[in-house]
Amino acid sequence: MKLYRILQSQGFGSRKGCLARVRAGAVAVNGAVCGDPEAELDPAGLELTLDGVTWAYREKAYVLMHKPAGYECSQAPKHHPSVYSLLPEQLRNRGLQSVGRLDEDTTGLLLLTDDGQFIHALSSPKRKVAKVYEATLRHPMAQEQLQTLLDGVLLHGDTAPVRATACELPSPTLLRLTITEGKYHQVKRMVAACSNRVESLCRVAVGGLSLPEDLVPGHWIWLDEDDLARLWR
Repeated sequence: MKLYRILQSQGFGSRKGCLARVRAGAVAVNGAVCGDPEAELDPAGLELTLDGVTWAYREKAYVLMHKPAGYECSQAPKHHPSVYSLLPEQLRNRGLQSVGRLDEDTTGLLLLTDDGQFIHALSSPKRKVAKVYEATLRHPMAQEQLQTLLDGVLLHGDTAPVRATACELPSPTLLRLTITEGKYHQVKRMVAACSNRVESLCRVAVGGLSLPEDLVPGHWIWLDEDDLARLWR
């Protein structure tokens, strides 16, 4: 694969821009400057250095972000900044999309990728991928209300009840809830059906992936093959 095409695939700009950067000596391949944009390279295991930053070649990009409050999961946000503004230009150029959405005021684990098949598979209701949320409640919740959430509550406008697959109360006003569906404002509406209110909401896990404790809100990390395998487990 030609070097300039590799750069394009990794989000480093247009064909013209990538050609110019290589010819200007601004690109190092595996630590050595390469001035030939037409150089044929095996992209597997390749490391590119531009502007002092080294990027490993990735055929597809898989990213885990700690979404902060006050950001919309939209390319065309209406009232708040977009989560995509938290990504570097290279990833924005690659057209990453979030796997599902979190509300503007919801924080926590958000997956983003440029792999359309991955998005489709993870979003499919047939997969029943577990999503775990921690909700801070306005009022203390009784233990018997947990059983109500497990048995199912009927949301306004629905004809069939929705159920939590697991729920627990680490404290009277902290609910840890697991769902496998993705209805609009589902956790908030389920809690409201139990005569309570969600004051703050954080998604802490998707499938077998948990939000890293040391990942600061607004920051992101790459996911590797082991992470993806753990996700499906």
